[in-house]
Amino acid sequence: MLQREKFDYTVVRTEKPGHATTLSREALEQGVDLVVAVGGDGTVNEAARPLIGTGTPLGIIPVGSGNGLARHLGIPTETDRSINVLNHFSLKTIDTVKANDEVFLSIAGVGFDALVAEKYADQQMRGFFSYAFISITEYFPYRPLTFRLVIDGRELEREALFISFANSNQFGYNTIIAPQAKIDDGLIDVCIVKKFPAWVSPFLAPMLLAKKIDQTPYVEIVRAKEVFLKNKSNIINLDGEPVKLKENLHIKVIPASLNVVVPQM
Repeated sequence: MLQREKFDYTVVRTEKPGHATTLSREALEQGVDLVVAVGGDGTVNEAARPLIGTGTPLGIIPVGSGNGLARHLGIPTETDRSINVLNHFSLKTIDTVKANDEVFLSIAGVGFDALVAEKYADQQMRGFFSYAFISITEYFPYRPLTFRLVIDGRELEREALFISFANSNQFGYNTIIAPQAKIDDGLIDVCIVKKFPAWVSPFLAPMLLAKKIDQTPYVEIVRAKEVFLKNKSNIINLDGEPVKLKENLHIKVIPASLNVVVPQM
């Protein structure tokens, strides 16, 4: 379905974690005009890394589980429609975010969010129901952590279930954790989520889908360019993938650093 009069393309398969970054870097060295990631948020993250700051654009054919970045950008999850987006080749320049020496495009999280990502990574069955099952079974025994943050120079201490650093507005599956987040404003939304009673869950879930979770008393959102965080956990969820980091975490926005092919306005 890719228009041959516009594109001469090569399909290359990844063989292991991190391989998409190697392939993307090789493509960049060969002077290609476009690198397309076919996969979920983790694959998109890997493919994007060498392209940051280069001007060479990233295309996305979302075939993962949550597809959070694609959904935020309005890229269809139907393969034929996402390929048609590439045919029209409309570009949008977005921010990316550094987390110590790592990078994320959509969303990162510590605390319960990172625990679920770690458990989910070990599952053979992927998808929403597997993710939801892990979240429910791990929620009740989980004890919130105390986080110390410095957000654009302002010190905060919070006990939280998890903290998300949102460049886009969602985890995936259209579950909106940061309804006001914009991916091209030079800021991230720091979403501090308290542990809530189990009986509240049926009321909070619709709020996620309705883009109103920030209106509940369990979510505090602070917008920032740079965040320092100290906590007892060394696992962070980066675009759906668990990554081990040092105890101290430094989050910094890289404004207007990646071109992405998006639907025409």
